[in-house]
Amino acid sequence: MMIDRRSFLIATTLAMMSTRVRAAPSDTSIPLWPGLPPGGGGPSGPFESDGKGAVSNIAVPSLEVFSPAQANGASILIAAGGGYKRIEMEKEAYPAARWLTNRGITAFVLTYRLPREGWNDGPLAPLQDAQRALRIIRTQAERRRLDPSRIGALGFSAGGHLIGLAAARSAFASYQPIDTIDRQSARPDLATLIYPVITLEPPYDHTSARRSMIGSHPDAEASAEWSVETHVRSGCPPVFLVQAEDDPISNPANTLIMADACRKAGVPVELHRLPSGGHGFGMGRPGTPSAAWPDWWEQWLRANRLLS
Repeated sequence: MMIDRRSFLIATTLAMMSTRVRAAPSDTSIPLWPGLPPGGGGPSGPFESDGKGAVSNIAVPSLEVFSPAQANGASILIAAGGGYKRIEMEKEAYPAARWLTNRGITAFVLTYRLPREGWNDGPLAPLQDAQRALRIIRTQAERRRLDPSRIGALGFSAGGHLIGLAAARSAFASYQPIDTIDRQSARPDLATLIYPVITLEPPYDHTSARRSMIGSHPDAEASAEWSVETHVRSGCPPVFLVQAEDDPISNPANTLIMADACRKAGVPVELHRLPSGGHGFGMGRPGTPSAAWPDWWEQWLRANRLLS
């Protein structure tokens, strides 16, 4: 029997994902696209690991589903960071998934395409994946007993940029519909952005995320087009922001810019600034100020109906 390249990649990628179950037990892995992703191109072969739990070479973007013992009907899409060069699964995505499932929330971890891995749609590729993922979650709602009006999204660093775009540009058609899944809304009901990259415009454009998305010498139009704050409007979902004052990767101005854009648009926003913590602290480092933010988030999730 002949096996085409696409089928081989899906089978190989899902098989390798099963090895991750030891670190964070997911019950299902779902390829985002039934064929090649929009635009085509991309790398070949299974994903690559840096040996520390970060992955790249994303040929088959997918969702891993983490189901709690007692689901409360809410769900959250998780996008880890990595400067759009890799995805920090072990440091960010899986700890967040465990935290959520311990509280009854079903977690969906997104393995999204990286724009500089040869995808013809370039910077559109990760946004296409995030929009498709949110639509898939809504189609899963009845089977998994999830509430389609209680779907949040969480992003760290470059993943925060991606989730910010998904929240602010949910009505944007990043790809042509391919099946009935694409009739679903791509709007998350809540957006949580942790030490996010928000703006790609000067003077805050010295990030790997900006270089990966729009190159080393982008024009002003591209910088504005791919900045989250440019697209914040009144229909955006409520936003929760956390960043440390000493963040050396994403300038601390990023969360101030996002909070200001939300307030001007009338979007509910809650901003927490940590006195220290740097970048990449995930769900918090014990004994440091960053350890406090999950408790603040838990209160916010309760106030916004994702927790009872």
